[in-house]
Amino acid sequence: MTRFRSKLLFALITLIIVVLIGLGLLLGQIFKSYYLNTFNTRIVKEAKVLANQMEEVGGIHNISESFIKENSRLLEVRLTVTDHNGSIIKDSGALKSANNRKQEEKIKKIASDWDQSKRQSQLTAEGQEIRFYWQPLYSNGEKIDGLLIVSTKIDALQQEYRQIWIVLSVSLGISLIVIILLGIRITSQYTKPIDSATKVAIELAKGNYRARTYEDHLDETSNLSTSINILARNLQEMISAQEMQQDRLSTLIENMGSALLLIDHRGYVVLINRAYKEFFEINPAEFLNKRYHEVILNSEVNKLVEEIFMTEQKIRKQLLLPLKIERRHFEVYGAPIIGTNDRWNGILIVFHDITELKKLEQMRKDFVANVSHELKTPITSIKGFSETLLDGAMHDQKALESFLTIILKESDRLQSLIQDLLELSKIEKQGFEMSFQPVDLSQIISEVVAILEGKAQEKEISIIFKPISSSVAEVDSYRIKQVFINLITNAISYTPNGGTVEVKMTQGNEKIVITVADNGIGIEPEEIPRIFERFYRVDKARSRNSGGTGLGLAIVKHLIEAHKGTIEVTSKVDKGTTFTVTLLKNTKIEQ
Repeated sequence: MTRFRSKLLFALITLIIVVLIGLGLLLGQIFKSYYLNTFNTRIVKEAKVLANQMEEVGGIHNISESFIKENSRLLEVRLTVTDHNGSIIKDSGALKSANNRKQEEKIKKIASDWDQSKRQSQLTAEGQEIRFYWQPLYSNGEKIDGLLIVSTKIDALQQEYRQIWIVLSVSLGISLIVIILLGIRITSQYTKPIDSATKVAIELAKGNYRARTYEDHLDETSNLSTSINILARNLQEMISAQEMQQDRLSTLIENMGSALLLIDHRGYVVLINRAYKEFFEINPAEFLNKRYHEVILNSEVNKLVEEIFMTEQKIRKQLLLPLKIERRHFEVYGAPIIGTNDRWNGILIVFHDITELKKLEQMRKDFVANVSHELKTPITSIKGFSETLLDGAMHDQKALESFLTIILKESDRLQSLIQDLLELSKIEKQGFEMSFQPVDLSQIISEVVAILEGKAQEKEISIIFKPISSSVAEVDSYRIKQVFINLITNAISYTPNGGTVEVKMTQGNEKIVITVADNGIGIEPEEIPRIFERFYRVDKARSRNSGGTGLGLAIVKHLIEAHKGTIEVTSKVDKGTTFTVTLLKNTKIEQ
């Protein structure tokens, strides 16, 4: 904008200078012509007056030398009188000039050959301009008796010319300075709003929509400033709304639980969200702006994308996709993106992770199958032995006692299974409540050890436990006792005769850690992740023969999680198994 102002000011000053120079030249010529005409008119009038006086005295021969010299001195001119033949009769003397001969020659030439249509002439000698004026002298008012020639230098006139030019130059110079100052102020006044508006427009072009210009004028520039500010406010509101919508859309896309993939109409991947990165563990820099078949390595997903490109129809499929060492179930939804005027913009692919649903569905199926199987075995036994007794075996006292013992055992097993199912259902039920209170865990475990001491002695198993002091934690004593009864019972069941079960306690500032270790048969590494599943048994025959239902560890896991604690398992085959339970010590648990 400074460049524009400089150009405008330069053009204005140039125009003013040209106008002032032209005006000065014009005024100089006018003044010069005016003074020259005035000078010529004065000399001509003076010549006429002198001629009249000479005619009154009786002709050129009656003119005295004193008359010529006196008038020459008064008028500051040279007076020369010639007769009609051109001879000089009277002369006041030469002008103050170094070249008198040229003046005399000029006077003789005028006297001998003067032009009646002209009354003046000039001569330039040694840089000085001399003017000659002549007036005919008449005898008796009729006959030309001679000439009166008035010659004078115009040095004074040229001096006046110089003064005029000096005055004009000074006046026009001052005028130019004043005009320049006023021009700078005026251009600054009128270009400042434009300059401000330009800067605001540049800032708007850069994306700074908070920029504003001043609106302190009530003229055309005010309309420009007002329009710029209105435009800036509208753009700021539009951008703010757009940014808000963009933030909402970005937040929605990034935080949605499903993986999202956007492919443009050329087949290039242009957008992936956080869930996609986490699911497939990809680097966005190596994934974006590349063709989908170059970065999507699964052939089923590529076929789905190709099908959408060809049919332009929505597609929904369930796919089992490998993710490193595991495979996960996804419901893949693909849809074409059609813009206005049926313009093809690309494809949107959404991956819904339904692995947990599949697991729950499979768990439900397994649960129904396992419950049916577990119930079927005792019921079949009870029914079979009952039918055998009804067929006549009841009359055999020995068979009767044996069959009734088996029926009672199967009934107890059936009752235990149903009780565990009800217990597990109660624990998993929403709104399950427990009674938390400060309890000495050492005392609870001591009671559990005392309860199971008899069962351990049947297998000659030693239970080792050393209580610690101040092992108080906020727990539900009944549920915690249930947890350790299950854990120690399992340790006894899976430990051979003569083995050892060791219970240890350690505590920190906030937590208490209890470990239940045995030197029994151990667990295969691949089976450890499944031991907390319902009805899962490491050694199915031994577990069933021991009266186990396969629900104990599932109940233990749920109870520990209800206490906001954790349970971990380490095991080696034929070396033994260790269960590690971590419980909060003093932290209140929200229910």
